[in-house]
Amino acid sequence: MELGISSFGEVTAEGKAGGATGSAARMQELLTEIRLADEWGLDVFALGEHHRADYLVSSPEMILSAAATITQNIKLSSSVTVLSSADPVRIFQQFATLDLISTGRAEIMAGRGSFIESFPLFGYNLDDYDDLFVEKLDLLLKINKSEIVDWKGHFRAPIQQQGVYPRPLQAALPVWLAVGGTPASAKRAGTLGLPMTVALLGGKPEQFVPLVQLFRKAALDAGNDVPALCINSHFYAAPDSQQAADEFFPTYQNLMNKIGSERGWGPLDRNQFEYLRTHGPLLVGSPAELTAKIKRFHGLFNMDRYLAQVITGPDMPHENTLRSIRLFAQEVAPAVRGMG
Repeated sequence: MELGISSFGEVTAEGKAGGATGSAARMQELLTEIRLADEWGLDVFALGEHHRADYLVSSPEMILSAAATITQNIKLSSSVTVLSSADPVRIFQQFATLDLISTGRAEIMAGRGSFIESFPLFGYNLDDYDDLFVEKLDLLLKINKSEIVDWKGHFRAPIQQQGVYPRPLQAALPVWLAVGGTPASAKRAGTLGLPMTVALLGGKPEQFVPLVQLFRKAALDAGNDVPALCINSHFYAAPDSQQAADEFFPTYQNLMNKIGSERGWGPLDRNQFEYLRTHGPLLVGSPAELTAKIKRFHGLFNMDRYLAQVITGPDMPHENTLRSIRLFAQEVAPAVRGMG
């Protein structure tokens, strides 16, 4: 089983047109995280695309290209590329360029996006949310398969026997589909024979088992080999359980309450947090606890990859984030990597 880190690059909004010194410092921290994850032997580092003042990563492939020059082995992926509001030609070109810079370590994780800011920003109608994704995924997969493309759709100008360059070092860029919990999305991934990432962000892990079963059944029904599966969840490690909970809760509470206020969720209190980390998908605790929980995930899902999503904020010193990644890489990963 592969082990990796996922990050959205949280940053404190600076509210000005330039002179973004805090963002510049956070960018260097993020590059340090990727470099050390590589040095500590993790398999993947993935960055999620957002278009908000409180997230640093609007262009994952740009940051990953910088990371490619200071790393040796780690795979460099998005988590997620919001394909519905992007141009598949440019996405392919940018990740193919990343693949050349990294000598064959680029991956794309495509999704519809759980945040919607990119749709009005780039002039798309939210009523076309799913249709945009289906059409643009079709084009991306055709570009990935063939140097010369002949394609026609509804939302984008047609391509008539034109080449898309550069081509990647890999025979084809690995394209994963990111799924939050929608059965149609899981079925789509299986039918297309694409690997799938499932984000466990609420409820109990067991409730996602039917989604994974649907994915695998759809793959077999379509005559595909069963593609790889990745499980992703929020993560924080400290030397002991109480320390991990006490250090992480303020940052996690701030994040979830901010998002909750936008989406109509109630506020997260400490009791709910403790329930999520003991019974839910939240991985917060000692290395031994987190090892046991990843093994439990593997028993439920038989996944091929686990991504630990780190969360940062003004209440979280960067050295704590680095310690969490190091504990994951040096204590948790060796105990679970042989599974799957």
